[in-house]
Amino acid sequence: MSLFEDRVAINDVLARYADGVNQRDAALWSSTWDQEGEWFLFGPDPVLGRDAIAAAWAEAMAGFPFVVMMVSQGAVTIAGDRATGRSYSSEVARTADGKRMRVHGCYEDNYRKRDGVWGFSFRRFTVLNSEDY
Repeated sequence: MSLFEDRVAINDVLARYADGVNQRDAALWSSTWDQEGEWFLFGPDPVLGRDAIAAAWAEAMAGFPFVVMMVSQGAVTIAGDRATGRSYSSEVARTADGKRMRVHGCYEDNYRKRDGVWGFSFRRFTVLNSEDY
């Protein structure tokens, strides 16, 4: 795989992640994770492993009957079968109790290519701005 193909594949990981959120498609969303992934969402400790990450995501999504996530890829540095980068998200959501919110955030991302397939090996989310509307 060329550097260009790796960049396209990494961008596809991010696109599928957002599409999985927007379509509420757990299989699509979880397919973006490396089997040994680490996800730091809001707590100090990571959720470890694709299966545990998928379960945590399903639990979190249950609290949001409506959500739309838009993403943009920031800088990405590729070194062999590993890569690091940043991505940005803008989300509009409604909670189960009717609260409407907008959240803008930044992810610190690490990627791993395993058996020729890129996936997130690490994600840490930081809220840049959040507001009720």
